[in-house]
Amino acid sequence: MNISDIKSGLGKINIEAVVISVTPIKEINKYGKNIKVSTATIKDDSGKIKLSLWNKDAEKVEKGDKVKITNGYASEFKGEKQLTAGKFGKLEVLEKGIEVEEESEDENKGEIEKALSKGETKTNIVVDDEEDEEPEISSEEDEEW
Repeated sequence: MNISDIKSGLGKINIEAVVISVTPIKEINKYGKNIKVSTATIKDDSGKIKLSLWNKDAEKVEKGDKVKITNGYASEFKGEKQLTAGKFGKLEVLEKGIEVEEESEDENKGEIEKALSKGETKTNIVVDDEEDEEPEISSEEDEEW
């Protein structure tokens, strides 16, 4: 399966991808237990997605790791799709130390480049400064750049 095929609510996801970033581990108390949690961003040739990492999984995943998720589950958090190995899935680190490109400072750069690469000369690109928002891309017949 490819990342681009993942839909919220989908289970039995089997995928391999490379970790391009990982947030620091946080410890939270849930139901009287201390739980470790972190979020990685993983990517394959089709796209990228957030990967929720819990307890031991949070400790074993690093930037540049190639991971395999077996029987994963996709959900949505704050309007964004995310993947987790969950209670019934498994996360394995297949390879360590893969060189990955740094995440762009300008999160909208990739979307803008995609729009421009389509060859449409009359495309307006509206970039919103809101965090976690995708740029709005619309084609206007009557307006020039």
